[in-house]
Amino acid sequence: MTTGPKAAAGAADRPPSPALRSFRGERAWQVGARTVHLAAMALVLGGVAFAAPERALVLPIALTLASGLLLLGIDLWKGGGYFTQGNGVAVLLKLALLGLGQLLPAARLEWYLAATAVASIGSHMPRTWRHWSFLHRRVIE
Repeated sequence: MTTGPKAAAGAADRPPSPALRSFRGERAWQVGARTVHLAAMALVLGGVAFAAPERALVLPIALTLASGLLLLGIDLWKGGGYFTQGNGVAVLLKLALLGLGQLLPAARLEWYLAATAVASIGSHMPRTWRHWSFLHRRVIE
């Protein structure tokens, strides 16, 4: 870690991080929505793997979509250019893989498994990667 005038000058050259908003109970909403999202997507993935009838997947798909939209809405509301950061890019990649699963139903399970892997890696990669801004070329809190 560099300290002293040189470090201070380097910090002064960088634009400030975008302000992030929060709200009361945000963490509880995120944990609840993520729990529903994981359980519902597990049911969808299992249903696809075991060729469940489409009507059996209507509720898990609806819960996956609703909880995913809630999670995305919370992240977008916070501000800070979510889609320009590592975690937002991972979400876009996950959505693209899910879309390919819809377009190519013969390989739907493989695309959904790939999307699950991207989601897991995106959620658990180091903070510096999750919050790396491709726009600002640095970590954004």
